[in-house]
Amino acid sequence: MAAAVALAGIGLYLSFAHVARFAHERLHFATLDMGQLFTGGVDIGIMIMIAVDLLMAWLKRPISWIRYPVWLLTAATVVLNGASAAPQGRPWQLMDYLAAGAHGIVPMLFIMVVELGRDSIDRVVRPERAERDSIPLNRWVLAPKATARLYRRMRLYDVRSYPEMVRREQELTAYELWLKRKHGGDLSKASDDELLPMKMAPHGFTVDQALAMPDDQERDAEARAEAAEHRRLAAETRSRLAQAEAEAQKLRAQGRVEAVRAQVAGETGQARAQAQAQVSAAERVAAAEEAALETAVMAEAKARTAGAQRLEAEQRKTKAEADLAAAELERLAAEERRQAAEADRIAAAEAAAVETQTIAEAKLAAREADRAAAETAKAAAETRREAAERNRLADEERARQAAALAAVEQSNLAAAETARAAAEIRLAAAEIERRAVEAEDVARLKPRERAVRKVVRMILAVSPEGDADLLPLADIQQEVGVTSYGTASEYRQEAADLLASGYRP
Repeated sequence: MAAAVALAGIGLYLSFAHVARFAHERLHFATLDMGQLFTGGVDIGIMIMIAVDLLMAWLKRPISWIRYPVWLLTAATVVLNGASAAPQGRPWQLMDYLAAGAHGIVPMLFIMVVELGRDSIDRVVRPERAERDSIPLNRWVLAPKATARLYRRMRLYDVRSYPEMVRREQELTAYELWLKRKHGGDLSKASDDELLPMKMAPHGFTVDQALAMPDDQERDAEARAEAAEHRRLAAETRSRLAQAEAEAQKLRAQGRVEAVRAQVAGETGQARAQAQAQVSAAERVAAAEEAALETAVMAEAKARTAGAQRLEAEQRKTKAEADLAAAELERLAAEERRQAAEADRIAAAEAAAVETQTIAEAKLAAREADRAAAETAKAAAETRREAAERNRLADEERARQAAALAAVEQSNLAAAETARAAAEIRLAAAEIERRAVEAEDVARLKPRERAVRKVVRMILAVSPEGDADLLPLADIQQEVGVTSYGTASEYRQEAADLLASGYRP
């Protein structure tokens, strides 16, 4: 870091002096101070942008475009530094070119150090961004077009391993040859799914990834359809639950209304019956009292008439007749009292009978109202029971849905775990295959030796104990590209011998 700062100081000092003098003398800045201000502004701008670039790279937030203005301004300072050494009034000589180049060395060296620091910071804070493998120069010379396509795919689809890219090309070539052999050399007979590796290779897909695309897309479509069906069923269930809840609320409200109506009707009927009974009893009592009063007045009037007659008779008759009249009057009075008592008894009996009948009617109406209220309460209880049953069924349905969702989540988790394990196995197998290919490249094995070692890896994939008989000959034919079962059997036997000798990839 200290050396980089020192180099930056030296570069700024030399560049500042040369460019300031060149700006004053050649670029027609009015004074040397103005040339120095121009040079200082350019150098300060470069340093600010470099500092921001390094800081953002350290914070893992790099600004990619800021490097290009730095390069452009640095190139401008290099040109101005070289131009400051140009001769005036005479042709360029060799020393003039050397002087111009020497003036631009330090700024260029400073930019190289800055780029080195930036890449170092990037590797420290983002170790996952490993450097891409370079393509060997001899490949560029021997197959420039194919190498250019290889380089393009590596850069477009971020394939950082050159052996991995070579392996992809080899797999694609082998698959294309196998497909031609399958269809008699005419690829137009192949189906669209079989042609997918050739179509998707320019887009960064391997042979296995391209062949797995239809199955993956079908699984994705099935998963989307299942998710949509789950959402539809859940929405339908929620709608049914809402309808059942609304119906239960409506029935509960109707039950409460009917209960209140029955209670009010019962109380009203009872009060009406009691009032009618009281009015009827009062009317009958008043009628009896009026009749009794009328009878008493008439009896009193007759008694006064008889008294007047008896007084007249007493005057005309003797004392005996007067006593007889008095006895007769006493008898009549007794008879009148008896009749009045009988009338009172009859009126009381009628009043009692009327009152008893009214009370009985009132009690009957009250019992009827109580029965109606009981029936209403029973209906309300039945409604509440039905609502409770529906709520219980709804709770059970929600519990079943929750259990189903939990089961689905568990199955999804298990499927994801299985997929992850399969991906790890595929990654480990790919890494083993890559190391084996690198080792074979280093050993410069012949094609048959490479094929035998590939069969060894296939045997270990199906049988970690190395039992070669478990590997079908058809798989060897497909992977190695042989047409004869005898040749495939020879490969398997050589692979078994190689395993027996202690070879492990």
